[in-house]
Amino acid sequence: MSTDQQTITPLESVSPKVVHRAVHKLQPELNFWQIFNMCFGFLGIQFGFALQNANVSRIFQTLGASIDDIPILWIAAPLTGLLVQPIIGYLSDNTWGRLGRRRPYFLIGAICTTLAIFVMPHSPTLWIAAGMLWIMDASINIAMEPFRAFVGDNLPPKQRTQGYAMQSFFIGIGAVVASALPYILSNFFNVANTAPAGEIADSVRYAFYFGGAVLFLSVAWTVISTKEYSPDELAAFHGNADAGADEQQHRTRTHKNYQFAAIVWIAVGALLTLAVWAQDLDKQLYILTLGIFAFGPLQLYCALRLGKSTPSQRSQLGIVFNVVDDLFHMPKAMHQLAIVQFFSWFALFAMWIYTTSAVTSYHFGSSDVLSKAYNDGADWVGVLFASYNGFSAIAALFIPLLAKRIGIKLTHTFNMFCGGFGLISFYFIKDPSLLWLPMIGVGIAWASILSVPYAMLSGALPPKKMGVYMGIFNFFIVIPQLLAASVLGLILNGLFDGQPIYALITGGVLMLCAGIAVLFVEQPNTQHTQA
Repeated sequence: MSTDQQTITPLESVSPKVVHRAVHKLQPELNFWQIFNMCFGFLGIQFGFALQNANVSRIFQTLGASIDDIPILWIAAPLTGLLVQPIIGYLSDNTWGRLGRRRPYFLIGAICTTLAIFVMPHSPTLWIAAGMLWIMDASINIAMEPFRAFVGDNLPPKQRTQGYAMQSFFIGIGAVVASALPYILSNFFNVANTAPAGEIADSVRYAFYFGGAVLFLSVAWTVISTKEYSPDELAAFHGNADAGADEQQHRTRTHKNYQFAAIVWIAVGALLTLAVWAQDLDKQLYILTLGIFAFGPLQLYCALRLGKSTPSQRSQLGIVFNVVDDLFHMPKAMHQLAIVQFFSWFALFAMWIYTTSAVTSYHFGSSDVLSKAYNDGADWVGVLFASYNGFSAIAALFIPLLAKRIGIKLTHTFNMFCGGFGLISFYFIKDPSLLWLPMIGVGIAWASILSVPYAMLSGALPPKKMGVYMGIFNFFIVIPQLLAASVLGLILNGLFDGQPIYALITGGVLMLCAGIAVLFVEQPNTQHTQA
């Protein structure tokens, strides 16, 4: 990383606000290969996620899990991210050592994830496999979370879209290759894809070995090849006077506010949980209602901590308090982007959950999981999913150019409309061989979802809290996932006679809503509209 920095000479005729900004140093731009190196670790992280997404259900079923058990076993993924990411973000914000600020967590997460990936396909029982999923997901989140803040730390505002788009490129490449690894090993290298009862096939085990090696080596490459700015350098780029004033000015939530909110959340959560039990509703709804209930005691803890302290001690009340307090004091742009994320990720989970059942029933005409038509359709969905990840890798290369031409908000609107109309078109395209066409739009939207909101968010965050707020931003990925898992089935059965094709239409409409919502996001700095 270049250390050459320019200083702006203040002018006597400008306003005090401009003079204050002028005494800061300009953050240097990085060249293509520096951005490539700092994002390369995401290739390995996506390898881990893709291997997990494509094969863990298969491992669970091999070890005796029923189809009805799999959703509950999979709840590890969103819940782990919900808990781990803001904590790691907070810790990395307050870390500085020989490896820097974020890189220690890259390395720790990569080591733990690699070990978990190696062990996972050797799980002798279902409960051990479920436990390994929790460990694997927690470890991946430790490595992944600081990468978002890493781009915000190391790149000046006008290059952040390019940085997050580079991460999207590696996500697309990693997803395509890792998802296809067992198939490649089986069909091109004659590795067995079957095994005796209770054992994992060699094609899956070797795919996990290869993926673990790729994950560790790619993250290690980023750790070795990329430097970080020290806290003093970051302060010189951004200044801490404004950030400190902002902290004091907006920390207005009192212990009484927390107490009252705690009572409300506990009461609402308890009543909703009781209603689910009394009406014998889908058990997935307990995830949502108990989550609402649990947020009550968490706020009660914050009330107790805050009630025993002075305002000047607020930042010293521990990780849990500070994460929750930061949640309630998010910048305005983050609130607005949360709405965009909610629509986007609800749409994505609708697609991920229901595409197989929609395509097999609507396009291949079978819901019988033992029929050839159903399995042909399910195989074709695997190809479609690989294709949208491939298209997203290509789209990621062009997003910075489009953002430079029309602005970052219009870029995301255009991309989300591509995805929305793509999902809706599943209803109108009858020939399944043409379903790869909508996946072009879905791939464009996927690349944009993984890059543009983070580029916009980074400009609205205080630099010293970049990590914790990027972790909190993950809430607006997890919450729509939990909500989708809880209510989509009820919506389909209640409104659409259980026909899964309408889940894709619902997802498409929500992507259009996300494209509209992003137009209302306020941006504090016009530099962020550039690539």
